[in-house]
Amino acid sequence: MLPTFALSAAMLLWASAFIALKIVFVVFDPLAVLFARMVLASCCILPLLWQRAERWRYQRGDWRWMLAMGLAEPCLYFLFEAQALVNTSAAQASVITATLPLLTGVGAMLFLHEKMSPRGWLGLVISFAGVLWLTLDNQVSAQAPNPVLGNALEFCAMLCATGYVLIAKRLSRRYSALAITGMQTVLGSVWFGLALLSPWGHWPSHFPLWPSLMVVYLGVFVTLGAYGLYTWAVSKMPVSRASPFINLIPLFTVLLAWWLLDETLVPAQWLACLLVLGGVLLGEGRSSAR
Repeated sequence: MLPTFALSAAMLLWASAFIALKIVFVVFDPLAVLFARMVLASCCILPLLWQRAERWRYQRGDWRWMLAMGLAEPCLYFLFEAQALVNTSAAQASVITATLPLLTGVGAMLFLHEKMSPRGWLGLVISFAGVLWLTLDNQVSAQAPNPVLGNALEFCAMLCATGYVLIAKRLSRRYSALAITGMQTVLGSVWFGLALLSPWGHWPSHFPLWPSLMVVYLGVFVTLGAYGLYTWAVSKMPVSRASPFINLIPLFTVLLAWWLLDETLVPAQWLACLLVLGGVLLGEGRSSAR
């Protein structure tokens, strides 16, 4: 039950990030926000690693996998997602995350030799159908100036996320979830720090209170908490069993928008929420992975 709870909590944190990012990108440059997220998370996780004095079972060539994992996520992933949220709405971006379980399922079969039962694939299809139904009418043109480009960029982010999941699963055999998350935050800090020094980066000239607090939330709770919970949970179960939980992100995103932004859900959307939950529960069953 602990990995299941950890996955659900990670999905809730990631869902809240869609709303927070839409708000802070109006005030701050996306590169500045991403750099601050990585630095804040690094400042939190590095003392924990030092205090625990973890001994890594490093093997020759691991640095290549570490570099590839950090490049896939957070570096390229956040770049794609930041530009996606500038061009499309949070709801439309969240529906693209439903493709991640299918991508990771295929990747797990190709690279990790994991097999999924018909029940597992059926759960993925049902939850994916529920996500499409849930977000079918949830398009706001004012928040989506170029939804085609934004959705395409979000799909590129999902490809990067697939690479991260598969590599993190490989590294989790020798490194703890805390260590893997630390690798990501340090590499992300260097990556976005250099990007912020480029002509495309802009340092903030003022720091409004609430957007600044949201950046802190993104760096500490979302970046550190969600990735730590997800990486730990994936280390305790097959990737194919954990992947259906990704479809909870659009569900949580719509619910948070309804709660925090006073958006209403019609009865058909509530039924779609139940369909997403049913698909996740079906795919998470014990027979979903042999």
